[in-house]
Amino acid sequence: MEITLVGINAKYIHTNLAIRYLKAYVQPDYSPRLLEFTIKDPILNIATEILKRKNKIVGFSCYIWNIEYIFKVAQIIKKVSPSTVIFIGGPEVSYNSDKILANVNYIDLIIYGEGEATFKELCNNIEDLDLRKVKGIVYRDGNQIITNSPQDKIQLDSIPSPFRFEEDLPNLPKRITYIETSRGCPFSCQYCLSSTEVGMRFFNKDRVKDDLTFLMNHGAKTIKFLDRTFNTDKDYALDIFAFLIREHKPGCVFQFEITGDILKPEIIDYLNDNAPAGLFRFEIGIQSTNELTNKIINRRQNFEKLKNNILKIKSGGKIDLHLDLIAGLPEEDYESFRKTFNDVFEMRPEELQLGFLKMLRGTEIRDYANKYEYEYIDFPPYEILKNSVLNFDEVTRMKQVEDVLEKFWNSGKFTNTVNYIINNLFKTPWDFFQEFGTYWENNNWSRIGHQYQDLFFRLYSFLNENNFKNINIIESLMKLDYYKHYSIKPKTLWWKDTLQKDEKKKVLIELISEGKLNNDLNYYTKNVRVEPINFDYDAYINENKIIEKHSLLIIEFISNQKSPTIYSK
Repeated sequence: MEITLVGINAKYIHTNLAIRYLKAYVQPDYSPRLLEFTIKDPILNIATEILKRKNKIVGFSCYIWNIEYIFKVAQIIKKVSPSTVIFIGGPEVSYNSDKILANVNYIDLIIYGEGEATFKELCNNIEDLDLRKVKGIVYRDGNQIITNSPQDKIQLDSIPSPFRFEEDLPNLPKRITYIETSRGCPFSCQYCLSSTEVGMRFFNKDRVKDDLTFLMNHGAKTIKFLDRTFNTDKDYALDIFAFLIREHKPGCVFQFEITGDILKPEIIDYLNDNAPAGLFRFEIGIQSTNELTNKIINRRQNFEKLKNNILKIKSGGKIDLHLDLIAGLPEEDYESFRKTFNDVFEMRPEELQLGFLKMLRGTEIRDYANKYEYEYIDFPPYEILKNSVLNFDEVTRMKQVEDVLEKFWNSGKFTNTVNYIINNLFKTPWDFFQEFGTYWENNNWSRIGHQYQDLFFRLYSFLNENNFKNINIIESLMKLDYYKHYSIKPKTLWWKDTLQKDEKKKVLIELISEGKLNNDLNYYTKNVRVEPINFDYDAYINENKIIEKHSLLIIEFISNQKSPTIYSK
């Protein structure tokens, strides 16, 4: 029986774990084919690739980012091959499944909830189309929509490893690999689909370690744990951390979703003492620091404890932090969210994601949307437009902040510059991002593409047009940020080069005569830039002090080094 399971991912580097679980669970009785695409692939091309296989069954894994594409692809498949049984499953279609099926006649059935056992039952019963035996599906019987009883929770270790498919191995170094150690979440935040599942189940630790070893041995470089709260079980989490510290391969990075205020001090101490820098990346959802808002959405959070834990992690210098916020939660107006943003940005995470509330199917917050006067987009991603305390204009202004935050903080390309601007020119971090974001939008820059140097020029234009003080210091910090993200000597600059070639040559000769450089003047002429700046670089690097001083930066671009070596004269 020809079966194809399809994942349509947001980006090429992503992989779909769900379809791999399904394939692993039905082997060796059935051998589904896996096909993966992205939302940038033409819809007709996706449908054509699937139709080539002459399938009996085609299944799609559905999320908010791909559901519209899947419906269009399924419609084409059904027109060309009416006998193909098309099913869909995943979080985007596991709720109100009967209503979805009633509106799309080119889908034959929906798997709701956990899919492995249901998919196997479906394969066993599809030949005689006896769908009454299949738990966990919604299907069409004539003009009726039938919802069968739910599937029992599966024993997680009964699912074979989804990582042993030969066709996946060549791509492991190039793509993100997703892995679970558990299913479920101990919390019940009302905006999150994880709150709909009661209880938690864990995979056996030895099985998880075996999968991790296999993935690392076959070249996986980025492994992301999908657990909603990886540190629910302290001992389990600590054991996995210790295993990865001991067994990791060079170049591997592991990302975890962590609940910050329940992270035990002994885990932080262990990681600060033992983890290699850059091995782990923590994603911590803070969402809001408004206590009333957190109470309404049933989110228990001790912000002071969470903040202390985050600062303790940062003090170790080992783990990159990605902190999440959600704008538009109940009773959080513009000023309250401004405070939330500033509370969290104060901790200077490597990334701060400003997300907007999505009224996902199946969540409690969607059920009581009217209570807080929510208006939201009726189609995926169901993002809010306004509510009782936040109007559309304020949401739009927040979007402006999100745009420049991504480019000028989360990119990591402007850290020195933005820190100085925030500390010296604006009352709060939010005020800088808001004012710059509005300026950015008014210049229509959000509608065009950007080269790296364009970002610097546009930030400089904003500062210069508003006559901010110390523009000479800021320009020098921008030069420092610009150079730090080049591995080879840049051919173009966003500023006018004021130092003549003979002046640069003279500086290099002096450095050689002082013994600070080797005698190869020709090498340094090709691989070193000499840049005038307006602050004492050594005082800045060693003491984090800005002292006005005319000096020179020496930027040396070394082969096979990701960033240049920088020092001053």
